[in-house]
Amino acid sequence: MRTAVIERKTAETDIYLSLTLDGSGVSEIATGCGFLDHMLTLFAKHGRFDLIVRCKGDTWVDDHHTVEDVGIALGQAFFEALGNKKGICRYGDTTLAMDESLILTAVDISGRAFLGYALKIPTQKVGTFDTELTEEFFLGFVRNSHMTLHLRQLAGTNSHHIIEGTFKSVARSLRKAVAIDTAFADDVPSTKGVL
Repeated sequence: MRTAVIERKTAETDIYLSLTLDGSGVSEIATGCGFLDHMLTLFAKHGRFDLIVRCKGDTWVDDHHTVEDVGIALGQAFFEALGNKKGICRYGDTTLAMDESLILTAVDISGRAFLGYALKIPTQKVGTFDTELTEEFFLGFVRNSHMTLHLRQLAGTNSHHIIEGTFKSVARSLRKAVAIDTAFADDVPSTKGVL
């Protein structure tokens, strides 16, 4: 079973994160940031990942450290759970409609960290959540999962729908990319032989 447990403690956050790639979409999320909890719950559901996240962060300052550090821990968990990456499909993409918003995501489990971020979120906040933290979350994620991730907003004017659509779309793209291709179960999907 492809799983990982990450425990990350800094002066700003204390995180416990458990990830099962071949799960059923169940989650237990408590980060102290309600909007992030909602995004991670739907991320687990749409990716069919089992995910537990517990974070105690300095949210009395703001949500930045919590959001970024949870992204880092989730990236570390994907990197660890994927192991040698034998048999994975490697690539995944999804175009997802969320009401008036249309989001395209594409992922390559390449061993190279890159974020192509093309979201134009029209408001600075959704509730108390600073929308600029969406980019910070995904930067932390790609740098620690060693993946290439492209996020494109094709349409949309509602900040909540844009961010929610992005998390759902990323989860579905990752589900495709981490899936095992049984025809190549003992093969790393690269001519180099490693990812």
